Amino acid sequence: MDKRTKALVSFLDASHSVYHAAAYLADTLEKAGYSKLSEGESWQLTPGGKYYLTRGGTAVLAFRIPDGTPKGFLISASHSDRPTFKIKENPELVGAYTRLSTEKYGGMLIAPWLDRPLSVAGRVMVETPEGAQSRLVDLDKDLLMIPNVAIHMNRSANDGYKWNPAVDTLPLVGGKDAKGKLEKLLTKAAGGKILGHDLYLYVRQKATVWGVDQTYISAAALDDLQCAWGCTQGFLKADNCSSIPVLCVFDSEEVGSSSVQGAASRLLETTLSRICNSLQLDEQIMLGNSFMVSADNAHALHPNHPELADGNNAPVVNGGVVLKFNANLRYTTDGLSAAVFRKVCEKAGVPVQTYCNRADIPGGSTLGNISLSHVSVPSVDIGLAQFAMHSCYETAGVEDSLYLEDAMATYYSATLELSDGCFTVK
Repeated sequence: MDKRTKALVSFLDASHSVYHAAAYLADTLEKAGYSKLSEGESWQLTPGGKYYLTRGGTAVLAFRIPDGTPKGFLISASHSDRPTFKIKENPELVGAYTRLSTEKYGGMLIAPWLDRPLSVAGRVMVETPEGAQSRLVDLDKDLLMIPNVAIHMNRSANDGYKWNPAVDTLPLVGGKDAKGKLEKLLTKAAGGKILGHDLYLYVRQKATVWGVDQTYISAAALDDLQCAWGCTQGFLKADNCSSIPVLCVFDSEEVGSSSVQGAASRLLETTLSRICNSLQLDEQIMLGNSFMVSADNAHALHPNHPELADGNNAPVVNGGVVLKFNANLRYTTDGLSAAVFRKVCEKAGVPVQTYCNRADIPGGSTLGNISLSHVSVPSVDIGLAQFAMHSCYETAGVEDSLYLEDAMATYYSATLELSDGCFTVK
């Protein structure tokens, strides 16, 4: 396993919740010399400066200022959340056994969650003498499991099954004597009385690289931590350019992005405005010379079900970065933005694939079209091909991760000039 793949694996294994993923990215930026900004304070930005900010503990934005007068913004957007189960308030259900009441977050594949060890991670608000403090917790133990019903009691289980999340997916904690014990573990891990929480289940299986040629990587939340990591690494490795590089990792994409930390918020819009105000730049001129890459994984041609793909636009794992197209603008890619990113990938020596949904199978949307409602710049939707999207354990390609890092390093180093449907990439 090469150094870059090991770094991705370390990130995936540390990101047991959306909060832990964002904290890991923020720490990566700190170690790279980026200074943290507060939205509640004035900003004094300087040429050559490197900055980042967080919101809600789950969204991370970073940017750096060139030494000369900036020409525009080079933006990328990915997301930090994944489909999972969130633990409800007053969650314990005690009878013959102790179970937890949970709620689905996002559109998930349910079946893979059953019959495997689970644990709990997220954020808690803790009472302290100085007031309530936000703290991350990760119990990091095999604590829970959602047991399946035996085939003898559900003879149609292999013929298709409609899951009821109020009944079928409640995790088992222990016997009736286990009442209150999980809360004690959480309180101990938090270091004080818990006043509020945002806690989620996660699978205990670590990320792994596998295959006869070690070409596949499987882990929780590859959608979209694989793109978040690739964009971050490209952002950090890029050469200086004449634009302002902006890295965005939003939250809430899996539930429509409508949160204060999501792409539908004004977080990106206000950040760009504050950059322009601090540097005395004309915001409209800057936006007129800007570009956005929306990076969120794509469905790979399935080895057992090729009939589900659009035959001419079915990307394969390890085949390169995927350009995503949709006539109804669920993806933002058009002819111009596709051409721009193809030139970026050509310059980076990275192969490019295309993805379209089969015409009778509607797909989901992503960050790009939501972000553009606040920051209207040319945009391309890209991703990396993967299997089992929205499973609790997904599979993608080792090579593709490296392709994305290289493509984004080239993108963030580029000088883009766009005018009246024409462009150059230098």
